Amino acid sequence: MESCRTWYGKALLELARRDPTIVALDADLSKSTMSTYIEQEFPERFIEVGIAEQDMIGIAAGLALTGLRPFANSFAVFITGRAYDQVRQAIAYPNLNVKLVGSSAGLSDFGDGATHQSIEDVSLMRGLPNMTVIVPADHIQTRAATLYLGTHTGPAYLRISRTETEAIFPDDYVFRLGKVDRLVGGSDVAIVASGTITATALDASRRLASIGISASVVCVSTLKPLDAEDLIDALEETRNVITLEEHSVYGGLGSIVAESLGSRGGYRVHMMGVKDRFGQSAESFTDLLDCYGLTADDVVEAACQMIGKQP
Repeated sequence: MESCRTWYGKALLELARRDPTIVALDADLSKSTMSTYIEQEFPERFIEVGIAEQDMIGIAAGLALTGLRPFANSFAVFITGRAYDQVRQAIAYPNLNVKLVGSSAGLSDFGDGATHQSIEDVSLMRGLPNMTVIVPADHIQTRAATLYLGTHTGPAYLRISRTETEAIFPDDYVFRLGKVDRLVGGSDVAIVASGTITATALDASRRLASIGISASVVCVSTLKPLDAEDLIDALEETRNVITLEEHSVYGGLGSIVAESLGSRGGYRVHMMGVKDRFGQSAESFTDLLDCYGLTADDVVEAACQMIGKQP
């Protein structure tokens, strides 16, 4: 099991070693977001703003105007919610080259409850013109996406889970903006997932195979801009689609997939995510997934219902 946050921090440091214009900012959470790697090696290129996310966004905008490439870091719920107006007016509207990195995303900060759990951040960020939104599925994809963002021009939001992950992608994986990754083939139903809950989709696919149901798994890591044709190609074997995300069903992956497929006709889409509820405290992350109906067993049940077969 590997930490996505750690792999992000090391990838950002790798970028900083190559590119002297890379700078990092943090809002009193550098040891959690792992921007601390830059803080330790390049203290002159690290700005600690304290618990002042709005100020951090304004500072990042100013740095971008001087030609630097800022990566602004905080918990996902704070960098997208508390600083939304500043992100909108100072970053997205002028189309500045600032990367927003939201750590401990989704329900992964299980111990701190609703105030620290971001279940609407994707919908906030993808609604902003000029904003790119990336949600990695494991530590390897997190590293690849970070390295990509070092060359990307324009605003972007990188959503990182607190959850440790097993490797889904090979070590030589290269991130491709907008493209999807078809991890497993299947002809009865397709499970389309984003973020670290992709591992749950893979588990569900294996369980479904054991009862004679062929379930493909498609990982969507770019939630904006999504190459709709690439998604259609990945779904070529079936029109029964289940979307799985650690986010509200409003405005996240499910909405994106439905928007992409809606004009095509013939697809059935069942959305699995947080259904119009806030988060809550729990003893473990898996307890929360169980509470919100986002386990492999829940996916298996949904797939069986979709194709009319008993689990």
